[in-house]
Amino acid sequence: MYFAHLFVPLKPIMKISSIILKILMPLVLGAAILYWMYRGENWQQIYHVMTDEMDWTWMLLSFPFGILAQMFRGWRWRQTLEPVGESPRSSTSIHAIFLSYAASLLIPRVGEFTRCGVLKRYDNVSFPKALGTVVTERAIDSLLVMGITACVLLLEMSTFGMFFKKTGTSMESILHQFSWAGYFVAAICAIAILILLHFLLRKLSIYDKVKATLSGIWQGVISLKDVRNIPLFTFYTLAIWVSYFLHYYLTFFCFDFTANLGLDCALVTFIVGSIAVIVPTPNGAGPWHFAVKTMLILYGVADVHALYFVLIVHTIQTMLVVFLGIYAWVALNFTKAKTTL
Repeated sequence: MYFAHLFVPLKPIMKISSIILKILMPLVLGAAILYWMYRGENWQQIYHVMTDEMDWTWMLLSFPFGILAQMFRGWRWRQTLEPVGESPRSSTSIHAIFLSYAASLLIPRVGEFTRCGVLKRYDNVSFPKALGTVVTERAIDSLLVMGITACVLLLEMSTFGMFFKKTGTSMESILHQFSWAGYFVAAICAIAILILLHFLLRKLSIYDKVKATLSGIWQGVISLKDVRNIPLFTFYTLAIWVSYFLHYYLTFFCFDFTANLGLDCALVTFIVGSIAVIVPTPNGAGPWHFAVKTMLILYGVADVHALYFVLIVHTIQTMLVVFLGIYAWVALNFTKAKTTL
């Protein structure tokens, strides 16, 4: 009992260590996968591709769709908040989305809390209610992605069959050719997903202890049934994902080795990439590269060209997210907070 007081300071230390681990683990995971994929690569050749071989016109044309995807998300979020008695400004909602994506580059998944905090600070929106609508949005987006995934798999089943028939390969032979490093990366991604689920469940258990917070979240979740303009909500939802897809698909025309791959390849790699970003790394760095690169090779793109594509496209699109986050931060600093009545 005499030494019991010595262990009291360990509790805050363990809490801080847990926070640091949650921040560092995604960064280390993403960096490890990227290092494994790009070790030994000729960086001068990558620079040459960007400066001399890449058609930047298509990349610039893809930018408006990347911006629109986030704007549509902001408008849709504002619509889901109206049934729970919250009316944030459209500009604040959009800036909150911009900032949330940029914040998630530093700490994955923190963006959901960041955008709710922005609305709380500038438009007096209830944080629990805002978080509840975020849960609703994520559920709807997940259902939509699963539906698109199922359709793409059905449509592309014959394509995969023809590929295996013409090349004389099978899934077993592909697995045999898969290196130990590939299995290692896949295992790390699976473990990371399990750890993420663990932390999410812990967070939910914390919310369960706070009745008011839980009530606010529930109001946000059920807000969808009271959305006044369902067709508009549906349009926003479809527009978000169409914009995301065009933001990605137009980059195919930046390079000679992807320009002729077609819409089917773009859909498959887009879906695979969308699933890969579930792994908690900054903007999906690492898992997204690995998943999209693997599928591009399946469609006949040379290994080195697939590496160039995923590195250049992901880096540039991430820079766009950073730019939008900086713009939102500046704009919010010139935004006057709503005063309570």
